[in-house]
Amino acid sequence: MNRKKRLYALMDRLRDGQLHTAESMAQDLGVSIRTIYRDMEVLAASGVPVEGARGYGYTVAAAITLPPLNLTEAELDALHVALAALGASTLEDHAPAARSLAAKIDAVLPEDAGVRAAPFGFATDAFAEAARGFAHMPTMRAAIRARQKLRVTLDGRDHVIRPLHIDYWGRVWRAVAWSETDGDFLAFPLERITALRPVPGLFVDQPGKTLADWHASGRRG
Repeated sequence: MNRKKRLYALMDRLRDGQLHTAESMAQDLGVSIRTIYRDMEVLAASGVPVEGARGYGYTVAAAITLPPLNLTEAELDALHVALAALGASTLEDHAPAARSLAAKIDAVLPEDAGVRAAPFGFATDAFAEAARGFAHMPTMRAAIRARQKLRVTLDGRDHVIRPLHIDYWGRVWRAVAWSETDGDFLAFPLERITALRPVPGLFVDQPGKTLADWHASGRRG
């Protein structure tokens, strides 16, 4: 397992809010305890609200939610795309604006939500590629609202999916879908998508294939 996949695996594991020791995570992932320590430092530097310490264990604080903002859905999509794609760039005209907007968002975050997140964007190279996933956000969101099937290419393999949900956690947007190709649920970061397009046919809820079924299964990734 390469480093990026390991970081995603650790993030999924910490999502349950339980305390996990470095020893148990190292054993499950087949790496050294020192590697887990370094990975926790990377996650914290990337804005994931990691709590804990070496010799004690690690968990993640509850997700931070913003108060209501007077934004349209199109404006919100544009905000996420701009900050993720431009926040760490060196573009003379756009990077300062992205940092300024990130600062305004940070100003309204709650003060009592645990470890304060880094400014919106990707603090380390480990998550820099996640920005490209935002290009697929409008299509995914529209398909979820319309119950439109999609053909998605993930890691070189095609799936026909029923998109069910998009969530944001630890600086990464993740989609949950039912794969008609595999007959099982899929959960994947949007950055893994290399191609995406609607296919003919809408879908309706069917037992075993809904978002409620996904949650009931207890699966996180």
